[in-house]
Amino acid sequence: QEILEKYHHQFTVQWEGVIGNMCAPSQAEWEQLLTNCSAFLFYGMERFMSHVLLNWLVAMNIPKCRLVILLDLVRSQQSYQRIANSDFHKSCLRIALERPTETAMLLSLTGVGSVIATQWYTNLEENAERLETLFENLLSFGKTTGQTVHVLQK
Repeated sequence: QEILEKYHHQFTVQWEGVIGNMCAPSQAEWEQLLTNCSAFLFYGMERFMSHVLLNWLVAMNIPKCRLVILLDLVRSQQSYQRIANSDFHKSCLRIALERPTETAMLLSLTGVGSVIATQWYTNLEENAERLETLFENLLSFGKTTGQTVHVLQK
């Protein structure tokens, strides 16, 4: 919330989304957010693909979305329990499609122009630092996504 407030003046008027952990977005809300955006940010627990239906995503056509930023792969005891219960009912192939590289490929096939994603599990503090760096470089400094990823790699 602090980071969003800091960079709020640099967001477009059409900034919209779901913030907080009171309720998870429905599949219809995910679809509406992804199809009506030019950039999409997921900052959440566990794997992004564990929150959306695979069949729904692969059927989408979202060429207006030029950038997807996935700051996921954060784990808590509660999120681990949720994902373990969810994964119990999935095949190994389905779980494999939720990995970072496979997620980026699926998003690319739906028409997304660029995907910035974490590749391994992290904690909330590290993801907050990544978000701060992303916003600072993309919004304040006007760097390209490639230049920003290069900064993140350092």
